Amino acid sequence: MHNKSNILKQFNVVLCRTSHGGNIGSSARAMKTMGLTNLYLVKPKHFPSDESYALAAGADDILDKAIIVDSLEDAIKDSHIAIGFTARKRELSQPHKNIRESAQNLIVSAENQRISLVFGNETNGLSNDEIKHCQLLSFIDANNDYSSLNLAQAVQICCHELRVALDLAKDNAINREGLGSFVTYNELNGFFIHLEGMLNDIGFLKKIQGERLMQRLRLLFNRTQLDKDEINIMRGIFTEIQKKIK
Repeated sequence: MHNKSNILKQFNVVLCRTSHGGNIGSSARAMKTMGLTNLYLVKPKHFPSDESYALAAGADDILDKAIIVDSLEDAIKDSHIAIGFTARKRELSQPHKNIRESAQNLIVSAENQRISLVFGNETNGLSNDEIKHCQLLSFIDANNDYSSLNLAQAVQICCHELRVALDLAKDNAINREGLGSFVTYNELNGFFIHLEGMLNDIGFLKKIQGERLMQRLRLLFNRTQLDKDEINIMRGIFTEIQKKIK
């Protein structure tokens, strides 16, 4: 049987470029009621603030240990999966699934992986640059004519869906056979940087739209979660190609 608190500790909530301190406090409260405790803040406009602690309503401990970083990459560097929440599907996008469906898979993955739940700015949501760092995208099923949710409401719903999925899965044994040694975002990003460097060295990116191609390649490799051995094999190939052309 799952230890619920241990599984939920595998999840980080990441808030990007939050404009209002009160939304950070309300999000911390939403997290605590669902049993999540790890909060990362990417360039918050107002934090710490009296308003954030007032609206936390007893979730001060989550705010006290919140980690403030300068970029999404820093926030998710130790995570194995980053899932971004966006109401609209983007061009050249990752799989975009309802949070209820996503939650079931995330609970299984959290057995041996750390997962970041990534939320964007209150006004504009996640930027395209932030989305490219997420392996998965998810959405909350809402009224098509009015799908706007307050940030803390969105955090509450997503955390609740994880808790429900965990309750549903607690009596089901998770099959760990065949699971590889998963890589963190930091290791995966190193792979993408190496790939881009190799493609530059052979002159391939100069012939086409380099930025768009790298976005497509990120999507391609994110669809197949690479383990450490596979990353090492691919980077070994890149290194040999670079040696040959030099």
